[in-house]
Amino acid sequence: MVRWRSGTVQAIRRRWRGAVELEVVTGDGPLKALAYPALTGEPEPGDRVLLNVGALVMGLGTGGYALVVALPDRLPADPPEDGATRDSGHLVKARYTPLQAIRLGVDEEASPHREVMAAATSLDGMPVVTADLHSALPAVVAAVHLDRPRARIAYVMTDGGALPAWFSRTLDGLAGHLVGTVTTGQAFGGDLEASTVHTGLLAARHVLQADLTVVAQGPGNLGTGTTWGFSGVALGEAVNAIGILGGRPVGSLRISTGDGRERHHGVSHHSLTAYGKVALLPADLPVPDGLDPRLAAVIDAALAPLAERHRLPRVPVDGLDEALRASPVPLSTMGRKLDQDHAYFLAAAVAGRFAAAMI
Repeated sequence: MVRWRSGTVQAIRRRWRGAVELEVVTGDGPLKALAYPALTGEPEPGDRVLLNVGALVMGLGTGGYALVVALPDRLPADPPEDGATRDSGHLVKARYTPLQAIRLGVDEEASPHREVMAAATSLDGMPVVTADLHSALPAVVAAVHLDRPRARIAYVMTDGGALPAWFSRTLDGLAGHLVGTVTTGQAFGGDLEASTVHTGLLAARHVLQADLTVVAQGPGNLGTGTTWGFSGVALGEAVNAIGILGGRPVGSLRISTGDGRERHHGVSHHSLTAYGKVALLPADLPVPDGLDPRLAAVIDAALAPLAERHRLPRVPVDGLDEALRASPVPLSTMGRKLDQDHAYFLAAAVAGRFAAAMI
């Protein structure tokens, strides 16, 4: 259920693309809150705000904000488009929730890209990197641009984590390094909107004219510690979509030495389940070369059953550490920085390097 609070905006803390962070005073004291102006209007100091504080009260990681639901005393005006028609789009995201957003889909009749999308049937062999966590995105981008500085990289964001793309400060920092973001399913707020991963991939290729695409959920990851109970199972479904559409799937393996949970040590059970049980079509699953022999042995043993369907190429890592350290956005996964979980970011980087060689 929603945990509601009412408060007053005390100050604007900082902004990034699509989001504004606020200091809000409530009966419980000051809170850090986040507003999406495209949904709520532009908040200003002195505004009364209605807040959802559930994730903040529960101490959830990426959800550690009070979220602004509305500025009840200063509601934004209706969009300038005629909302009674479909000319401004009829793709409803976060459907049938109080904050459902109506967006223009990239392949709708009113879309300027309708003709291109209607003719798009194939990815034309485009390499697509699939990653379990949003935190892999900048590592993949760093590696691709190390080897192919002019490569056009698109990001297809699935709805397993954050729904608004605006929540991601990573995307804000990568704005000059990506040709665009396509939000799919219930996710919204990208440069383009798509109803499915399939149309999102086609839009990345034919509208954004990407040479390479990365598919991953937004910030956050739902997991219950069970075999099937995590949002990353969608990776396997993405591999199937890429293969069906004539792309070349490259799986970024979730490898870790810094995660204290046994199920994520070495190769995470997320990767083993998504690629080993959900993905029905073959993919390349690059493995970093030159790892510590003990870690390499653990990884080889875990991946051995996947070799029946997938390819497991060894990829050299020369230059990747420097590229990761030069990332335009800070690298962090589950609160761990580059040196605290180097293997995780290196595994994402070799996926990017392998995919870049396919362009």
